Amino acid sequence: MKLFGTDGVRGEAGTFLTAGLAMKVAMAAGIYFKAHSKTNKILIGKDTRRSGYMIENAIVSGLTAIGYDVVEIGPMPTPAIAYITENMRCDAGIMISASHNSFEDNGIKFFDGCGNKLSHSVEEEIEAIIKDENKLIEAQTRAKNIGQAKRIDDVIGRYIVQLKNSFPRDLSLQGMRIVLDTANGAGYIVGPTVLEELGAEVVVLHDKPDGFNINENCGALHTKDLRDSVIKYRADLGIALDGDADRLVVVDEKGEVVDGDQLIGALGAHMNDEGKLQGGAIVATVMSNQGLDDYMASKGIKLLRSDVGDKNVLEIMKNEGINFGGEQSGHVIVSDFAKTGDGLVSALQTLALLIRQDKKASEALRPFKLYPQKLVNINIKNKKPLENIPGLDSKLKNLDDKGIRHLIRYSGTENKLRVLLECKDEKEMNLHVEDMVEFFQKDLNA
Repeated sequence: MKLFGTDGVRGEAGTFLTAGLAMKVAMAAGIYFKAHSKTNKILIGKDTRRSGYMIENAIVSGLTAIGYDVVEIGPMPTPAIAYITENMRCDAGIMISASHNSFEDNGIKFFDGCGNKLSHSVEEEIEAIIKDENKLIEAQTRAKNIGQAKRIDDVIGRYIVQLKNSFPRDLSLQGMRIVLDTANGAGYIVGPTVLEELGAEVVVLHDKPDGFNINENCGALHTKDLRDSVIKYRADLGIALDGDADRLVVVDEKGEVVDGDQLIGALGAHMNDEGKLQGGAIVATVMSNQGLDDYMASKGIKLLRSDVGDKNVLEIMKNEGINFGGEQSGHVIVSDFAKTGDGLVSALQTLALLIRQDKKASEALRPFKLYPQKLVNINIKNKKPLENIPGLDSKLKNLDDKGIRHLIRYSGTENKLRVLLECKDEKEMNLHVEDMVEFFQKDLNA
């Protein structure tokens, strides 16, 4: 079974992601990084899930067993791990998080010494080591060669400074009222701190993590409380993070969620107007709306598409010399300031846009109309290869003949099939969505 999905190793803690598996994954990764070691240090952070304690201790045991020294920094956003890993000159960074998933799940994400997510080829190398029991045994050390671990509690200041440096020095958030939902997750301390230090009046929601309430009816996936609070407090903007704070969802002053593609379009065009967009293009994924293509083209900006996953977005950005991209789900990458999706960096860029343009969020963040598009997540029992599903080819050909754009893929982190359809006729699109959902439920849940 393949361990690495679209974003590290992820699954239910205690069943799939056991302490034993976490230790093996850590040892295998440590063996890989040892071959490129400069400092013999690996950084570990986590979100606020109860299972993080179990997995963290297992990872520390695995790394120290093969001679690595470990630095533990506790609950911190995923992008903070990427930044601090490089800042502290560590060989690698590890984030323990299942991102937007509920508390039962957890995961392990890796960054190299430069704060970059690992390529698929490196993940494959690590996975091969995990399966090599002899290699795991041979790598274990003894006596004075066993590694040590220490916990550092004051590194949050480094990340806060980095965030504040991403916000234009000539601007201030003075006079702005912002509602921030931290999803009871890893951004619950740093998020309010940064916004307040930059001058904003901040109303904070869901900042009392208890190990089990991460993402529970809050954050980027559940925006009702945020939308209601923006109206209640007459805020200028609502900001929702997910459990590890690498994702951003924005709510305008009317209490309405801003579509992720519209946010990407607004930010990309603004960067271009400011002369800060590199490569004459932005990167989005195959999930993004056709309306985003059309809007970028109207601005003389190319749009390149990657596979789903911010790691894939970033790979094209690097290859093409582009400094901005993202996913409609809220992972937005401004590579001048972050090497992965960073909800707070993206939020600060959005706030800077509003101040520069002197517009309300409802106007500035919806610069184009979206084509009707619908994404449905179907719970399934098994992930049968799509090419082995009888009748699917003819279904897809029928959609192509009618000019309906489609994307059908399995989730890399959950037992779900994602079905996305898009066309200019919303009524026709909805009919075909219902038909496809019924088709897949019969085949994959039989």
